[in-house]
Amino acid sequence: MELRIEGLSKTYGNGVKALDDVSLTIPRGMFGLLGPNGAGKSTLMRTIATLQEPDKGSITLGALDVLKQKLEVRKLLGYLPQDFGVYPRVSALDMLDHLALLKGITKASERKATVEALLQRVNLWDHRKKALTGFSGGMRQRFGIAQALLGDPQLLIVDEPTAGLDPGERNRFYNLLAEIGENVIVILSTHIVQDVMELCTNMAIINQGKVLFAGSPEVAVASLDRKIWRKAISKEELKEMETVYPIISNKMVAGRPVVHIYSADDPGAGFVAVSPDLEDVFFSRIFGHV
Repeated sequence: MELRIEGLSKTYGNGVKALDDVSLTIPRGMFGLLGPNGAGKSTLMRTIATLQEPDKGSITLGALDVLKQKLEVRKLLGYLPQDFGVYPRVSALDMLDHLALLKGITKASERKATVEALLQRVNLWDHRKKALTGFSGGMRQRFGIAQALLGDPQLLIVDEPTAGLDPGERNRFYNLLAEIGENVIVILSTHIVQDVMELCTNMAIINQGKVLFAGSPEVAVASLDRKIWRKAISKEELKEMETVYPIISNKMVAGRPVVHIYSADDPGAGFVAVSPDLEDVFFSRIFGHV
């Protein structure tokens, strides 16, 4: 099964063009949708999740028409939005049981087995009787994945899932998503480059509603070989350098700016060629250097 998106466009009433002729083919496995805030990622996720209509275009999941067969698609869909609401004083066990009932798991014995298995899988069994209001950010996200996995979905959408998590919780979340992605289509929408590099076998970069790249992270990085150059400069030099070179990023290292520029040829002036990474790909595409 694969997800096919063809010519999808969406313009909101205020004139913002959230999606601009988006076409993607997403196979089974982890797929990263990378873009800055406001790029159109959430609009695309909500449209795939049957929560809003596009102005034009088509989406198919296997043989299903996502835009016309919404009820059938929702049976195969798991969705973890960026912000999901729960009843804070309800325990994880009771809340997941309630959500399982809403998902259509009406037989009590089946529902009990499903809920217990999912809480074990996301490593929340020991906290099953704890109120959700007492959960850490990482525990809430793992609970969110548990509810998204109700009904054994074939398509799982997670929108900005690791924002605000500490490194330990983030790693646990990575491992859980990687395990899930072995058997289903998982779309990971994020602005965090590391999430995509560490988890995804395929990816797309989107900005201002347009797809700027689609393919594997390895191919994306290889396309910049010998085209990324680095130099440490003084703070005073930075403004002038921005007018001369196509700077794709700069960061402070030991109190000094270190800039990366895009150039197909040796720019001289003390720049040194460096091995590109996915962050270089992201910024070079966003700023239109490639």
